[in-house]
Amino acid sequence: MQSVDVNSILRLAIKTKASDIHFVANQPYFFRIHGELVPSGSFPITPEDLREMILSMLTPQGKEEFEKNLELDFSFAIPEGNHFRVNVHLERGNLEAALRVIPIEIKTISELGLPPVVEELTKKKKGLIIVTGPAGSGKTTTQAAMIDAINKQSASLIISIEDPIEYVHECKRSIVKQREVGADTLSFANAIKHSLRQDPNVIFIGEMRDLESISMALTAAETGHLVLTTLHTIGAAESMHRMADVYPPEQQFQIFSLLSTCLEGVISQILLPRKDGKGRVLATEVLIATPAVKNLIRTGKIEQISSYFETGAESGMHSLDSSILKLFKNGLIDEQTALSFARNQDRMKILLHR
Repeated sequence: MQSVDVNSILRLAIKTKASDIHFVANQPYFFRIHGELVPSGSFPITPEDLREMILSMLTPQGKEEFEKNLELDFSFAIPEGNHFRVNVHLERGNLEAALRVIPIEIKTISELGLPPVVEELTKKKKGLIIVTGPAGSGKTTTQAAMIDAINKQSASLIISIEDPIEYVHECKRSIVKQREVGADTLSFANAIKHSLRQDPNVIFIGEMRDLESISMALTAAETGHLVLTTLHTIGAAESMHRMADVYPPEQQFQIFSLLSTCLEGVISQILLPRKDGKGRVLATEVLIATPAVKNLIRTGKIEQISSYFETGAESGMHSLDSSILKLFKNGLIDEQTALSFARNQDRMKILLHR
């Protein structure tokens, strides 16, 4: 039997710039590099060795929680200080895991290629800012950069509620309190509720998962706090519909009204394969809650928001398609990629050849 040293594998993942590591029974481990799954070429890991390796990463409390729920999310660190977000699960009775690499360094908003208006949003004193995108699109990294910008520029009390904690923030000008669901609090909703009594200026909610957490986030934003959060959606309109859809139909108009008073901006992002094959590049959409946009939200005319992206350019707004087009014009992505990810493919075909 060949022993499996998880720390050695994780060090190799960092060296090869992998974003994710996948441990599957009776298979070699896999890395995800630049969005593509790459087999490691190692020997297949037996279910017994894999179980022993995964259990070695769990605390006694984690083992107990996994046995109860058969699912577990937690953070793990190797001696060098690198952190990983870990999901442990069963597959046909075998214990398996997926790990996300969390960079030690928190990049700045500009280093990530985000538009300057994102920096301006971090200077808001209250309201709701949502970062959206599919899994693996860098939402957590963007939020970490935004929290770090606030941490550097203002003397604020920042409460971060995460499941699990990923990027670790040192206190700079601000006090940053990071609370992990399961370890430091029972739920997102519970933590948000009690955070309002902890004198916060800024509340970061790792994810709005249900009606209760969405309600508490809106309440926090409405009562004079800056609330940063994420959703697994693409685009501002989809994000607002997702939030409203968790409520009964008779309450949805009220939620749009509340959103119109507290929303400050929606940042949507996706990662596209580079034309030169050297990784991926960020495409974004930014909605700023101007008076005109707020009026559309209040009246529930969400689908009309897209028409305001071009007219709202002075406010820093832009659509996802305009960002994709710019990447194509700058030679960073090819035509097929631009068309594959465009929201309006027919219009994109015309714009690509102008």
